[in-house]
Amino acid sequence: MVSVAILGAAGGIGQPLSLLLKLNANVSKLHLYDIVNVPGVAADISHISTNAEVKSFLGAGQLNDAVTGIDLAIIPAGVPRKPGMTRDDLFKINAGIVKTLVEAIALNSPKAFIAVISNPVNSTVPIAAEVLKSKGVFDARRLFGVTSLDVVRASRFVRDLRPDVDAAALRVPVVGGHSGNTIVPLLSLASTPISLSPEETKDLTHRIQFGGDEVVKAKDGAGSATLSMAYAGARFADSLLRAMKGESVVEPTFIALAADPEGAKEFRELGAGSLEFFAVPVELGPEGVKRIVPLGAQPSAFELDAIKVATEALATNIATGVTYVKGV
Repeated sequence: MVSVAILGAAGGIGQPLSLLLKLNANVSKLHLYDIVNVPGVAADISHISTNAEVKSFLGAGQLNDAVTGIDLAIIPAGVPRKPGMTRDDLFKINAGIVKTLVEAIALNSPKAFIAVISNPVNSTVPIAAEVLKSKGVFDARRLFGVTSLDVVRASRFVRDLRPDVDAAALRVPVVGGHSGNTIVPLLSLASTPISLSPEETKDLTHRIQFGGDEVVKAKDGAGSATLSMAYAGARFADSLLRAMKGESVVEPTFIALAADPEGAKEFRELGAGSLEFFAVPVELGPEGVKRIVPLGAQPSAFELDAIKVATEALATNIATGVTYVKGV
């Protein structure tokens, strides 16, 4: 019996994510929370012929009930990015939303896994960590920034260049963070060797880093990446749910490196330095982070340079999140 709460379930990501989680056989209870429209979403999804029981929770007055007795909280809540907006612009709005939601989780389900989708992940995950620390319930193994969309894009975009590659099977490690040049796809270490010219590597890396901009531009003010993000979020949630049952699953995710100090050493030496948070490949287990998975080989010089650039930006992003909580 696994209970999952989706906080922001009526939004552009939340609705398709709720649908995909309703289809997951490992979910027995699905709590859908939002400040508007969620009763209709829950009623609609509840008619789907799977065993998960669906309940809706509307508004701040029902937030505590929404996150009571849950095993996993997924947070896509917040406003979407629009043309001209940066993830820093999003921070001003989404920071307070994430803080409020995590406070409720800390109070009512302190041992729940928390998967943060709300952007900017590079700052909202540190916000969540500081809230949990302030409540005395922080466990680095149980907090995740969902960076799966970067991994999904990497696999798909490689196939755009190399049509003989199976995008569903290809795994490209993506490290660093979850915005722009903090996203570092390690194309040289893909699960299937890919032959790319230096120019192709540069262009492909840029497309993976700024893939979200393609969607924002194409939607022309109507939102950001919602459907692909819901798919990526559901994939990460499924990995967590399978790990809860004892299956060994590896997923890249933005975590506090304190979850596995020994495993973190490789990434610190590659350029992460003293950063508290970094996206790394993680083996998941029943308690969350089981270990940080070694890369198995040295990244290319191009990728090492990209990690240095990512680290500089991440230091600022992380500090922004920490300062927000400590200053409120």
